[in-house]
Amino acid sequence: MQKAALVLLSGGQDSATCLAWALARFERVETIGFDYAQRRKVEVEGRLGFIAALRERFPRWSAKLGTDHRIKMHALAQLADTAPTPEAATRMTAKGCPPTSCRAAT
Repeated sequence: MQKAALVLLSGGQDSATCLAWALARFERVETIGFDYAQRRKVEVEGRLGFIAALRERFPRWSAKLGTDHRIKMHALAQLADTAPTPEAATRMTAKGCPPTSCRAAT
């Protein structure tokens, strides 16, 4: 068994699955998340609730789960007009999807 892992936990389904995968394979796992002032905060705010529920429902994993690190990166929203930040309006491409989903197609 590997010693330690750091998992980027956004609060979404994909990163939660990655966390479960790491907890099944590593002796100790810490999490990290980035708060860059995105418009939708449901995932960012849901991280701590998810971690608490995971600790409660899976005591074996709780013992392996270390510190959760949250990095505030609000300056990122000032550097770029990207879809997840408050200043950017979600624009649709000619194919009818947001630019973040259709980059290769545009």
